[in-house]
Amino acid sequence: MNKCVLLAFIFLLFAFISKAQVKRFNPDTIRTIVIDSPINIHSHKLNVQDFIDVVLNDTSFYQAFRNMKHASFIAENYIYTYDKHNKIDGKIYRKIKRTYANGSHKVEYLAKRDSGNMYKKDGKYQLYTVNMFDYIFTNAYNSNGNSSPLGAKSTNGGKDQSYKDKLKTLIFAPGHRVDGIPFISNKTEIFSPDMRQYYDYQFARGKYLDSIPVYRFKVIQKSSTQDNDVVIKELTTIFDTRTFQILGRYVNLSFHNMFIDFDVQMNMELNRFNGELLPTKITYQGNWDIPFHKTERASFLIVQKDFTP
Repeated sequence: MNKCVLLAFIFLLFAFISKAQVKRFNPDTIRTIVIDSPINIHSHKLNVQDFIDVVLNDTSFYQAFRNMKHASFIAENYIYTYDKHNKIDGKIYRKIKRTYANGSHKVEYLAKRDSGNMYKKDGKYQLYTVNMFDYIFTNAYNSNGNSSPLGAKSTNGGKDQSYKDKLKTLIFAPGHRVDGIPFISNKTEIFSPDMRQYYDYQFARGKYLDSIPVYRFKVIQKSSTQDNDVVIKELTTIFDTRTFQILGRYVNLSFHNMFIDFDVQMNMELNRFNGELLPTKITYQGNWDIPFHKTERASFLIVQKDFTP
């Protein structure tokens, strides 16, 4: 009898620990891609600069996020925040039905659950990371029109808006200089003559979503470099081989010194519906430690599906 009670107690304890330490969403190099093999791009009549030029000049990836504003779909959003022991201390779940017709939209919450320490007394989010999530996604759900073009500088919103503009550049235009970030700005230009020495380039081909032929272009930090030689540890881009259009992006950012300490991974995937690119899955996990601000630990998963005209 005592043995049964002990086993039951151990089982319940294990279940409690598992629940308290739910693993973060772990963004990884686009998991819905099956890689066939590494390739010699020259045999495909391509060269390194072809891939770099598309990464630096592409606007369609950002446009896919703007396309959400005139699309109908179902979205599920999961947000978790963590304490210093990496245990969950806050959760947000939203299941949203968004419809768009005749120039106007409607947002219906099919499910809406919050728990833990997510909000300040004034109703605003505790963490800047969650505020950024809200800016990129919820803003798109609740808008009829187009957002500002990539690279446009906002004339209002002050320092907060300036940070948002920098975030847009890091996510949607990787490889470009991001001014105004101490110790980091010159390191974001990963294709510049000064920064190329720190990276290796890897090429492969495969299938995305079991049917779309793709190239994978991976820019990855050389093992011989020092940790803070670079900020972008890895940038992986997925190209449709038929159109050379970008369908996915994974970025790993990390930097540590006495003024700023962060580790961030983010993965974004697109697909085409009725001839238009739209984001279907986004995962993020990251830690931020900035002087005079609360340390932030968060992860989120956004799944968007059932797109209709």
